[in-house]
Amino acid sequence: MEASQTIAMAQKARELKNQGIDVVSLSLGEPDFDTPDFIKEGMKKAIDDNFSHYTPVPGYLSAREVIVKKLKRDNQLDFSPSQIVMSTGAKQCLAEIMLSILNPGDEVILPAPYWVSYKQMVELAEGTAKEIPTAVENHYKITPKQLEEAIGPKTKAFLFSSPSNPSGMLYTKDELKALAKVFEKHPEILIISDEIYELITFDGKHESIAQFENIKERVCIVNGLSKGFAMTGYRLGYIAAPQWLASAVSKMQSQITSGTCSIAQKAVETALAESPEKVSYMRDTFLNRRDFMHGELSKLKGFKMPLPQGAFYLFPDISYYFGKKHQGETIKNASDFAQKLLEDKFVATVSGDAFGTPNCLRLSYATSEENLKKAAERIIDFVNNLED
Repeated sequence: MEASQTIAMAQKARELKNQGIDVVSLSLGEPDFDTPDFIKEGMKKAIDDNFSHYTPVPGYLSAREVIVKKLKRDNQLDFSPSQIVMSTGAKQCLAEIMLSILNPGDEVILPAPYWVSYKQMVELAEGTAKEIPTAVENHYKITPKQLEEAIGPKTKAFLFSSPSNPSGMLYTKDELKALAKVFEKHPEILIISDEIYELITFDGKHESIAQFENIKERVCIVNGLSKGFAMTGYRLGYIAAPQWLASAVSKMQSQITSGTCSIAQKAVETALAESPEKVSYMRDTFLNRRDFMHGELSKLKGFKMPLPQGAFYLFPDISYYFGKKHQGETIKNASDFAQKLLEDKFVATVSGDAFGTPNCLRLSYATSEENLKKAAERIIDFVNNLED
């Protein structure tokens, strides 16, 4: 198993900072906001009310009931509390799903680019990741034809995110409906929909593939509170799944961590009981940052990138620069570009290799406007000094 490249690059950035170097890190996908006060108050109350004991493996019933209400209110989806399992972050949710469903050799289809951990999780569970490449011209989204061609006799599941990490692309309702028609012909396939960036959408509306009647019994939603509510350290994710899968994941979790943090679960109740508009100020800030960074880097001839519709990443194709030289050394790929950019200009990014799209670079704009201005200036200076 490989280490997470996003975490590895963030570690390198921290090491340079500890040496007193002014590093701008665009590597980690973590909101730079603090958790909203109303959520913190709910957590403080849970401490005072002594929610300090073991919890049921899938989570407090009261918290799962709030999640059910949220899914109905925000997504028009019907689930029961028994179909909800809360875990230590959406990451654990995804890992437990893979461990629950995969036998050796089973295939999971991953549209590329995909989040760095998807492939590693599939392989940890002795499955095989089957990648579908996408093009920047198609906004990094797959077509129904590509999906149909990728499905084979060993296909067990399909895993994707919308809004996407790393591309920021958002599937429309019509696009999801077209994919659902393909899945309708293959009732053996589980569809895993990672919706962790649901609240960070700019253009268009987040849509869940679980809304379609013809496949809804085979869709597992994965979500959490890290991104939309700035609660990364709380480590709280959840699934809304077919009953058989929720029961399997709960059984798996009972042997790994048992129930997740008690007071974090009470914070979930506070967060999800409120309208999503209560935290929309974060989305609005990310929108301004997106427009700034996209506008600045679009000035560069070699940065080919669509305008992200959600999340907080830019994912430009930078293959134009492969073969150019930096201080006499040839840039062979995106990993070289990212490494030299860090060493020369102290801007940390992540190579697209980690996301299954080696011609690209991921830049997170979940940092301050001041940092983004410095990063843009340094990147532009770096690129302008490359030699043929």
